[in-house]
Amino acid sequence: MSEKRIIPCLDIKDGRVVKGVHFVDLADIGDPAEIARRYNEQSADEIVFLDITATTESRDTHYDLFRRAAEGLTIPLAVGGGIRSVEDFQKLFDAGVSKGSINSAAVANPALIAEASAKFGKAAVVVAIDAKKVGNRFEVVVNGGQTNTGLDLVEWAKQCETLGAGEILLTSMDKDGTKDGYDIEMTRAVVEAVNIPVTASGGCGSVDDIVAVFKETDCAAALAASLFHYGTATVEDVKRELERNGIPCRR
Repeated sequence: MSEKRIIPCLDIKDGRVVKGVHFVDLADIGDPAEIARRYNEQSADEIVFLDITATTESRDTHYDLFRRAAEGLTIPLAVGGGIRSVEDFQKLFDAGVSKGSINSAAVANPALIAEASAKFGKAAVVVAIDAKKVGNRFEVVVNGGQTNTGLDLVEWAKQCETLGAGEILLTSMDKDGTKDGYDIEMTRAVVEAVNIPVTASGGCGSVDDIVAVFKETDCAAALAASLFHYGTATVEDVKRELERNGIPCRR
């Protein structure tokens, strides 16, 4: 088993970290750069910033904010939201960001995955996929969960890999913010369909939830927000529990 990564996620709106349920009812958590530094000190393996309204508001993402945050980090910073072109990827990397994450833009223009991967390398290109259960299958949603694309989740994940995505950030919209555990069925379906790393996201409410997703699926990383933002646990707490359960993690 490869070393598992623990990734705090910071949803950004109006330059502040927010947290909601099912992508709505947002509460202000604090300053992104300050919170990111705190998780860096806790031995997080990576930080993810998601500018959750850049796409729906059809605006550029917060490059200055990300530059300020990146300067205080010794771990990779991945950013998603508002990235619509190879030029947008370049602006992120110029700001010190390590990885660019595309979601709605990838669905609208799948060729962007291939273009970015060819120019910057697979490791720099993350495809974020938001999905929910519809009938007996999982379907991809975009625009902050507001639009159902009708795309089959597993088929889309496989296409992303073929186009050159280096990893997939998979969020269950059904579980987002509920704190009742990751969507194991959804995560396993994608992990078993692709050969690139998959990060599980959506629903983490306890350290046990992270242990469970690693035990029950072969995902490469677990992303959490509420667990860390509200002080329920630290990254170190999670890693100690993983070690107690025989799950390798980065130190």
